[in-house]
Amino acid sequence: MSGSSFGKAFNITTFGESHGKGTGVVIQGCPPGLTINENIIQTALDKRKPGQGVSSTKRKEPDHPVILSGIFNGQTTGTPIMIMIENQDAKSDSYKQIASLFRPGHGDYTYQAKYGIRDYRGGGRASARETAARVAAGAVAQLVLDQYNITIKSYTLELGSIRAIHIDNLSEKNKNVLQCPDLEAAQKMEKRIKAVKKEGDSLGGIVEIMASNVPAGLGEPVFDKLDADIAKALMSIGAVKAVEIGAGTGASQMTGFENNDQILPDGFQTNHSGGILAGISNGDDIIARTHVKPIPSILKPQQTIDENGNAAQISTEGRHDICAIPRINKVCEAMMAIVLTDHLLRQKSLA
Repeated sequence: MSGSSFGKAFNITTFGESHGKGTGVVIQGCPPGLTINENIIQTALDKRKPGQGVSSTKRKEPDHPVILSGIFNGQTTGTPIMIMIENQDAKSDSYKQIASLFRPGHGDYTYQAKYGIRDYRGGGRASARETAARVAAGAVAQLVLDQYNITIKSYTLELGSIRAIHIDNLSEKNKNVLQCPDLEAAQKMEKRIKAVKKEGDSLGGIVEIMASNVPAGLGEPVFDKLDADIAKALMSIGAVKAVEIGAGTGASQMTGFENNDQILPDGFQTNHSGGILAGISNGDDIIARTHVKPIPSILKPQQTIDENGNAAQISTEGRHDICAIPRINKVCEAMMAIVLTDHLLRQKSLA
């Protein structure tokens, strides 16, 4: 399958399916001499693994990473790094009764149209299970960024149309499972999730990602703009339907004077650009927001067709998230880390 790789100087290729033997990633371009072990990757994976919180699936996957290559004596060697994550709690029986039906909102119809065959068990390659491999790769990318004190954070800005208002203290997000810095909003979000779950439905939301201490000068002219690559990386996450950088859609409602970040001797006065000008980082915080769609697997009966085009009704049982948030938050951080590492290594090659 083409389209399973991302990046140039720092390149990742993911593999695996939701109900197959496992998922994993091959990383090429990682510099040698970085200290790494499975525990570093495990810490990252623990933040996205299933079975945690009110919005999460009941599927229990330990997500233990196994490094198969590219490491010697606890350090990267500069050769391809391969990481394998075994599936241990895949239960495919609940999908057999809907094997011939196309689930609304899923890739069933389009995968069948493209390949003439599809893995109906949990969505196969189109499943969010694939994102475990991205998080593992992101953990490796972050090791490169750590050398330059570049940090990446994310938080839940909105869930089920409930928006966080108080976001000044991001450490507050660690006080609730939804990773929302506004504790009052987090309580409302949790109530909303429980109510929608009883209805057999699902929810979407917005995740904001911030990268700090990014040096000015990262990004390429025209087609490989830094914000273009960030947008592509985040849009490649299955549940993401829109990406904003900086002021985002709000910029279209401003005047030029309002939108421009005026430059003072000590830096930019505002950050409507989201830390990127003309596709190149300006040294300010890089800010992106992902708009996440509701989980398409719901218990509510829906109209669909089978593989022969016959009308049918479907109710998707099994173990599914009610909302991709907050598990997707760590995936967004990982993709931001991969893009920044890729462009950082490209810039270093010019020095």
